[in-house]
Amino acid sequence: MSLAVPETVLRELGRTEGGSETLALLVRDQHTRRLVLLRALLDAAEAAPPALCPPEALDRLRQDWALLEAAERADRAAVRAVLLYPLAGPWAQRCLSGLTAAGPAPVPAPELRADLDHFSALAAAAAIRARLPFTARLTAHDGLLALPTLGALRTEPGPPAPVDAELAEERVTLRQKDAAPVTVRITDDGARAADPRWLPVRTLPPVRPGAAPVPLDDLDPYRAADSGLERHGLSAVTSLDDDERAVWARSWAGVEPLLRIGGPHRPAEAAALLRCLVPLAPPPGAAPTGEGAAHSSGTRREAFGAVLSSRPATAAFFASTLVHELQHTKLAALAALVPLHHEDATPRHFAPWRSDPRPFDGLLQGAYSHLALADYWQRFALGAERLSHRDLAWAEHARCREQVGAVLPVLAGSGALTQEGRVLVNEMIAVYHRIAETSPPPGHLTRAVAYVRTARMIWRQRNGT
Repeated sequence: MSLAVPETVLRELGRTEGGSETLALLVRDQHTRRLVLLRALLDAAEAAPPALCPPEALDRLRQDWALLEAAERADRAAVRAVLLYPLAGPWAQRCLSGLTAAGPAPVPAPELRADLDHFSALAAAAAIRARLPFTARLTAHDGLLALPTLGALRTEPGPPAPVDAELAEERVTLRQKDAAPVTVRITDDGARAADPRWLPVRTLPPVRPGAAPVPLDDLDPYRAADSGLERHGLSAVTSLDDDERAVWARSWAGVEPLLRIGGPHRPAEAAALLRCLVPLAPPPGAAPTGEGAAHSSGTRREAFGAVLSSRPATAAFFASTLVHELQHTKLAALAALVPLHHEDATPRHFAPWRSDPRPFDGLLQGAYSHLALADYWQRFALGAERLSHRDLAWAEHARCREQVGAVLPVLAGSGALTQEGRVLVNEMIAVYHRIAETSPPPGHLTRAVAYVRTARMIWRQRNGT
């Protein structure tokens, strides 16, 4: 059997795991795609009609690109940290779509001007991280000038406003008309200013020693752009005050040891893949503080390395959220690397975790992430000392296990799986049977079976099938 991806990689990922080389393969491919996307964006601007990219905007893009190149010569790693930041992906995709609008007389999308202006902020942030002295004129939109990975300058609300930026001696000076300048000090730990108009990107400690800190980014203007959050059942993005950030930090502090309960591969994949957290507001059903069982989380294929999440009620649920969402990250990256199936996108399949019909790809994604959760919660239950913790973990395990068991036959029975997809699904089936060898205490499995049966009945009534 000739495979486009090594069989060892497919088997590791099929087990919802992934060693360092496997994860590095996914990361390298995604990073290459991001750099190609950025080059395509510049090429699209060069080819775009003046209605989409006026001459002055094109000149500015060329200057931004030249600044990026100079910054990369000064410090390649610093520049890549900005260009490969997860939330630069949604911006680049939207900007490219705006520049390639079809039609004999294309009309620019309302947001295209802001998208083009953001390229200047991206280049400035890269130069700042590379400690390359520069001066540039940037543009604030909607009362905010965001410098990706660093922070944002709060400006007066109103129409787009110019902001002159200058880096000298590791200090960035930001000047606006009729306002006192803001000086931001650049250090290895971030960008800080005494002026309250400067809002730094806050970070959470590394998942484990040697990993990078994790930005808790509530500032980037593209963190939810074109994501359809509410349409996908997610709550809205939110901005955090100092008290809320402190609560996130306390929850985060307990995540790493709980990830380790799921096996050494869980903190390893979080350290390798997680590049930022985007806070979501508490979903309907949650208390105003975010406490309670209601929770909302998701990922975006174009924002590789980002997890969007409302604050989980406990560190255990925080850890399980990362386990869940990082499986989506891995599987989406693998699917970009090699096709896993040739099924169409018609939503027709029952998935116990959704009330609407799912396309085959959505079914595969959901089964994959829930299989990882079933494994995680089983390990948690087997290692928990407190009865209440064991009961919670067994209940979560049993529900996820039965949900996966309800859809695995559909995945396994598909004739449209590629060779790579078949290896992946077969390994998923093997994991399912392995975890089924250890049954939860009486009652948990019975309730889980009833839960899935009821979900199927309601789904059939709702969807007329």
